[in-house]
Amino acid sequence: MEMNQSVLMNRDFQKETDSGEESKKNSRPLVASGMADGALLNQERMNSSPEQIPNDCPASTNQTTGVGGTSGGDRGHGGGCPRTLVVQQTSLEQPRETWDKKLDFLLSVIGYAVDLGNVWRFPYICYQNGGGAFLLPYLLMAVFGGVPLFYMELALGQFHRSGCISVWRHICPIFKGIGFAICVIALYIAFYYNTIMAWALYYFLSSFRPTLPWVTCTNSWNTPSCTQYTATDLNRSWASNSTSPSEEFFIRHVLQVHRSPGLHHLGAVSWQLALCLLFIFTVVYFSIWKGVRTSGKVVWVTATFPYLVLLVLLVRGATLPGAWKGVSFYLKPDWQKLLTTTVWIDAAAQIFFSLGPGFGVLLALSSYNPFHNNCYRDALVTSSVNCLTSFLSGFVIFSVLGYMAEMRQQGVEAVARNAGPSLLFIIYAEAIANMPASTFFALIFFLMIIMLGLDSTFAGLEGVITAVLDEFPHVLVKRREWFVLGLVCVCYLGALSTLSYGGAYVVKLFEEYATGPAVITVVLLEVIAVSWFYGMPRFCNDLHMMLGFSPGWFWRVCWVAICPTFLMFIIGSFLAFPPEIKMFNYLYPPWTTVIGYCIGVSSLICVPLYMVYYLLSTPGTLKQRLLKSITPEPGGERVPRGLTITNTI
Repeated sequence: MEMNQSVLMNRDFQKETDSGEESKKNSRPLVASGMADGALLNQERMNSSPEQIPNDCPASTNQTTGVGGTSGGDRGHGGGCPRTLVVQQTSLEQPRETWDKKLDFLLSVIGYAVDLGNVWRFPYICYQNGGGAFLLPYLLMAVFGGVPLFYMELALGQFHRSGCISVWRHICPIFKGIGFAICVIALYIAFYYNTIMAWALYYFLSSFRPTLPWVTCTNSWNTPSCTQYTATDLNRSWASNSTSPSEEFFIRHVLQVHRSPGLHHLGAVSWQLALCLLFIFTVVYFSIWKGVRTSGKVVWVTATFPYLVLLVLLVRGATLPGAWKGVSFYLKPDWQKLLTTTVWIDAAAQIFFSLGPGFGVLLALSSYNPFHNNCYRDALVTSSVNCLTSFLSGFVIFSVLGYMAEMRQQGVEAVARNAGPSLLFIIYAEAIANMPASTFFALIFFLMIIMLGLDSTFAGLEGVITAVLDEFPHVLVKRREWFVLGLVCVCYLGALSTLSYGGAYVVKLFEEYATGPAVITVVLLEVIAVSWFYGMPRFCNDLHMMLGFSPGWFWRVCWVAICPTFLMFIIGSFLAFPPEIKMFNYLYPPWTTVIGYCIGVSSLICVPLYMVYYLLSTPGTLKQRLLKSITPEPGGERVPRGLTITNTI
């Protein structure tokens, strides 16, 4: 690529050749890499035109200076008066796409962070680990672990304006395999996460009838154990072997898991779910195919609608009999549980997966921001909204669980025994079916589930798209629509196994092994690469150049020491206490654990493989190769048009 660097000393110097005028149209500002390495230059952002000269300094004559030298006339002006330099880089690259509005970015990040886990996982984890007492370790893990990681990724993406693969050239080249590992993990997530939205869409379409199909026990899929409960019929007893109509609708009609004996024989693909998933991916494609300018408009609906539904369900749930019984069960503190290690492990894992660093999404979304956008404030706002949404969801869920316990004449703990998707598709669906205007509440509830999932899918696939397009710009930038189409097709084909009769078992396997330890290990390597190899002084200089202020000692200590400790604590807990996976009545056999670890390692293997490739393909002695592998490549500082560097001579 041809590069033409010029230093403009005076506005009067405007006489350029025709070729110079043409290259100036494609000019992009540049700060030499030495600046980010610590050169002591006084930098200021432009609040006025870059050509203004202080009143007490004489105007300079029309003289130019080269990049590497100084003209003799420069030192003859004004003694100690400041000299304003505007450094520009001329490039043939197309300018990077940016968000139309700041709110487009904020809603995209909030929509990504606030997902299905906020609705089903946090309330269950909270009551299971001491109720209100769980909020203490949750907030501590958020302040010292989750939010600093969230802030770091937003800052890296915004400063380097690159996706999760190419960004490592400007940080620590040998760690570039992290970007490839992130893309593999994102594909695994797309294979199973969108299937949950297909389930919700099936429920949504089934709700267009006067009587919801999961209310009665007279359907073809029901068994003799089915026990129908209504708000007006409280004379029936609930036995230990009783199953609700909603449970049988989900397990025997939607999933049809009774047709599969286990992972060793998944059975045929459900054509109804296959069509639902096809519709989901069609919506995803036409929302992200043109880039952030289109997805940024879609999130105005998909990110705000769930909050409207949550508020409606909260008001409705608070008016149900037994609602406050469920809320008190949700918040009643059990301080003794804070003495157990499990509570702190769950708090760390919950805040990490809720905020979502390490998936390449925050890097991608923030890379389309203006250079001087205040990503520090964005990190605090979006992470706070995410945590508050989780807390609010607990009231929405447990007010209804209290109502279910009152109706069944059971304790709340007996009703809330199901976690994960079962909490939404069985317990909450049954509660909605027994409410007045049940069809209306069912429609808005399952539409909310679809919206929550779509936001996360938009962001997750955008992370992969941005990473690959930034890595191969000359091949794919002008073919974005075709690349996105190919990616969506791959994700759909990869998800077919989750649509089979035993597909729910596959979803659980991917959820436990494909994204858990793997993505935490990726973030640990990311923090080590930035804090220890790239260097905290250099990273803080980048933030000062971008934001106008440097991070305080709290953020530096978190990035260097606390965050790595936080992540190693989670990884150690996974290794020390491997989860016993069980779904419905199916206990996963030992050989599935081997498959699960192979899935997790298949993404992490990208990191050492790329390290070996880089060292073998780099010329020079071993010492020279190692030194180059940890040295940022020049051109990593992406400074916008109009940055001025004032140098006093």
